[in-house]
Amino acid sequence: MKSISRVTRKFIYALLFLAPTSVFSEASDYNMPVGVTEVSKEIFDLHMLIMWICVWIGVVVFGIMFYSLFKYRKSTGAKASKIDDHFWLEITWTVAATLILVGMAIPSTTVMIKAYDDREGDINIMVTGYQWKWQYKYLEDDISFFSNLSTSQEQIDNDIPKGEFYLSEVDEPLVIPINKRIRFLITGNDVIHSWWVPDFAVKQDAVPGFINTAWTNVPKPGIYRGACTELCGIKHAFMPVVVRAVEQEEYDAWVVEKIALAEAERLLNEKVWTKAELVERGEGVYLKNCVACHQTNGQGLPPVFPALVGSEIVMRDKTRNIEILMEGVRGAAMQSFANQLSEVDMASVITYTRQSWSNGKNGDGEIIIPQEIVDYKNKVDL
Repeated sequence: MKSISRVTRKFIYALLFLAPTSVFSEASDYNMPVGVTEVSKEIFDLHMLIMWICVWIGVVVFGIMFYSLFKYRKSTGAKASKIDDHFWLEITWTVAATLILVGMAIPSTTVMIKAYDDREGDINIMVTGYQWKWQYKYLEDDISFFSNLSTSQEQIDNDIPKGEFYLSEVDEPLVIPINKRIRFLITGNDVIHSWWVPDFAVKQDAVPGFINTAWTNVPKPGIYRGACTELCGIKHAFMPVVVRAVEQEEYDAWVVEKIALAEAERLLNEKVWTKAELVERGEGVYLKNCVACHQTNGQGLPPVFPALVGSEIVMRDKTRNIEILMEGVRGAAMQSFANQLSEVDMASVITYTRQSWSNGKNGDGEIIIPQEIVDYKNKVDL
């Protein structure tokens, strides 16, 4: 058969034009997200440009190859020519390849320069990765908080149906105003993490001892979700990123509220706490910060994470108990919580572990009050 049939031609046209168009359209689930920021849209346009250049290079190269295989097949009596080289042909494809690469490099460089612009933002936020949570510190305001996964353990254990945002919901999202330049200073506290929000086209490693930067300017309100994209330990999948972009008025009100809450939290250090109040608050702190390693029943995950049930330190040595939580354990998986928990939360969670399970009956029964944590910080200059 010397000519390609009509059906075959239609199939080839569909393969070359319809399939790439549907797969790589903006609405396709197989394509990268467009995002909401100007930079994210420019990155998507660059991605599409490079993709179509590659597609047409493939069409030309494979088209010539398949045409040659079909046109000069042995069954038609074709005989191979003996050609060593062709000077102008080699010059032509070398120049053509160079022009294509330069044509790809110019828009790529332009977009990357904009994406990695390191100028100071209207708002500058320190993002610190912990195992396994994020800390956000607003450098212009006295605001600092941790963002923890809020998906219930029952969903994780398949005891109840999973919610719409399973493993993508947090107790406190990062809040930013729209139409403002937000600069992120990203680092890690323990191991390497990676802070990623696809709608912003922001993905930056959080490396202990180093500060990497990224920025965004979100044009419209909304909830934007991401995750840690660097394998950082057994709970790597449990540290999502959630950003809430709001109008400037709402953001200003949120800042005032957070500052007031922080002041109220500091005043709690002077409150006279009962054992029941400390245990109740400590349970919430434990479930948010400690359960991943020590389990809800306090049995731990030996040998890496020791059991708290029956621990002599937990039950009878409150000085060492405070020291471990405040400074961590060198050479072990236990990290310092001195900068992660307030004095009230620290006292509460220690009291909770000393009073819970069988420890309350077998231990000395002593509670820890916030002032003891304050005294410890002053003593060791934390």
